[in-house]
Amino acid sequence: MIRWMLVIFVAVIVFSSALPWLEKLGLGRLPGDVRFTLFGKNFSLPFASTVLLSTVIFLLVRIL
Repeated sequence: MIRWMLVIFVAVIVFSSALPWLEKLGLGRLPGDVRFTLFGKNFSLPFASTVLLSTVIFLLVRIL
């Protein structure tokens, strides 16, 4: 269980850093992706997009 939590945490960090590039593809604006402004900085937590990308990667690995 802890291993999966760590994997999801790392995936959210990687996805957050790649978010500006992936927004051009439409990811990062799904229902379930949280955006908020705190002290003048914009923060984004792409939970739904991370789950979607993780599912797609899992299915690709499973097929291959």
